[in-house]
Amino acid sequence: MQKRKLLVVDDQAINRKILQNILKDTYEITLAENGLEALEILRKADVDFSAILLDLIMPVMGGLELLAIMKEDEHMSLIPVIVVSQAEQSETEHKALDLGARDFISKPFNPNVLCKRLSNLIELYESNERIDVMERDSLTGIYNKDAFCRVVRERLNQDFVKEYILVLMDIEQFKLINDTFGALEGDRLLQYIASELTISTDPVEGIVGRIGGDIFACLVPDEEDMLEKIVGAARLSLAKYSLEMKVHPKFGVFRIDDRKMPVSTMCERALLAAENIKGKYGLLFAFYDDTIRQKLLDEQQMSNEMVQALENGEFEIYLQPKYELVSERIAGAEALVRWRHPVKGLLSAADFIPFFEHNGFITELDLYVWDKTCELIASWIKRGDCYIPISVNMSRKDIYRDNLVELLMGILNKHGLKPQHLHLEITESAYTENQEQLLEIIGRLKSMGFVIEMDDFGKGYSSLNMLSELPIDILKLDMRFIQHRSRTENRRNIISFIISLAKWMNLSIVAEGVESEEQIELLRTLDCTYVQGYYFARPMPCSEFTEILFQSQLSDPVVCSEEIILGTTEAEKKKGRKVILIADGDAKDRDVLKNYLSDKYVVVEKENGREVYQYISENFDITDMMILD
Repeated sequence: MQKRKLLVVDDQAINRKILQNILKDTYEITLAENGLEALEILRKADVDFSAILLDLIMPVMGGLELLAIMKEDEHMSLIPVIVVSQAEQSETEHKALDLGARDFISKPFNPNVLCKRLSNLIELYESNERIDVMERDSLTGIYNKDAFCRVVRERLNQDFVKEYILVLMDIEQFKLINDTFGALEGDRLLQYIASELTISTDPVEGIVGRIGGDIFACLVPDEEDMLEKIVGAARLSLAKYSLEMKVHPKFGVFRIDDRKMPVSTMCERALLAAENIKGKYGLLFAFYDDTIRQKLLDEQQMSNEMVQALENGEFEIYLQPKYELVSERIAGAEALVRWRHPVKGLLSAADFIPFFEHNGFITELDLYVWDKTCELIASWIKRGDCYIPISVNMSRKDIYRDNLVELLMGILNKHGLKPQHLHLEITESAYTENQEQLLEIIGRLKSMGFVIEMDDFGKGYSSLNMLSELPIDILKLDMRFIQHRSRTENRRNIISFIISLAKWMNLSIVAEGVESEEQIELLRTLDCTYVQGYYFARPMPCSEFTEILFQSQLSDPVVCSEEIILGTTEAEKKKGRKVILIADGDAKDRDVLKNYLSDKYVVVEKENGREVYQYISENFDITDMMILD
């Protein structure tokens, strides 16, 4: 077994010899005759000492001076030091211990006592070092969750006078940073945050830990401006961080008024406060309060009641019409859900959908909505052969279900419908999670005949890259984008660009959230086709919508150029998808054009003028364009 290494520092050769003889059988001894020589030895990177035996009174550099230098060094300050000196203990012992010495023994000493105290000190140091490694987060070096909770508990038990707050920091959309720049860059950011939080809390003896993937916690005194200092320092340091994406921290704060509460519960409550302001621009921190506590109680009640509520039919489908803007006739609808609670009355989707998305029940609720919507469409067709498409929402959890296509087709077959009857709405934020898987799933749904709508475009993470990659049919533009009057002209230009781009890409566009005459006039001037919002109609029960539907003169449904419209003639079916005629004598040239255009058009090929003339004379009314050699 390899011997532990000791450094003996003493200016007297006889003392060095005595100590070497006592300890050489147990330890590998290195000798130094003054503090300066010892310092040079310690600065060699390839030497790790288990302990140092140090004399205080020496020429060139004394023991106290060496201790002072070691105290300021991150590595040397960790080495346990036993002071061996003839000096009076009363004064120099206090100075040595204050500078980092771990023990003090006076000359002359008992060899057995010296060996035992040295052995105990090394074992204590090494066991603490092992514990410290177990308590440290392997990536950032700060406390892990268990250690943070233990150390905070010890601090609260020791100091009953001082008031404390627990501050939790969470990074908004951290997964997007990982996906965009890679896990290594994400790790580098976490290490940077841990370092900055440690620096900002050290002056007040704060305790810092990493308690989750991108979640950090700090215990600091509840003193004036303390929270603002921590939040301000974090915001400033992250603003300087070299990343081509702005990092948005959110802080949740729990004021500790019950010291018996488990520290893990304090962290959970601070996290709830942070989550409560996610997505809210300008809000950096929030305190946990009774409002959040009541939200927890409400969520627990919903969790207890949701399954039975679904079985009891307490969830109701509401429909909000979509209108063709020129004629102001109904052209489609969106299915929404309400909860008719037996005690609380009618609850809007905002009261329960976010919680269901969090706990996973949203998948069961969506299946229910899809089924009821298809049942309603089938009843319309049976009653009067009347049909408009209804859009249904798909949560991000739905999209990544392995059996999604099978579930949807099963519901359609149950009610005798086709995929074209049901429009599927996805939110643009789904694109940020797993782009490759999303493209694969949407591609499968599109190939089955479903019409794909992108909801909330312009609200969060819109990009031209998203539009170019996703095989969508309809774009829903969120008009809340221009509700604020600041930079109105710029926002108008952006909306004009999006509408023009959608038309160029052969997409239908629906402006949602339309609430004013001013918005209507703007959309008319920008040649927007379809609108949805309170200006025309609020969401209404299915029975009310059905009566309006059968009393109304309908517009053409909200469809893309590829959708086949129900109940029309064969020629009109073709017209539902634009027909482009390619006339070229070279088969290879026709193949190139066909491969390029067939995703968006019905491609008809002819190789000479006679064939072109004959085809056009017979199909003039359904031919939209021609490419002619």
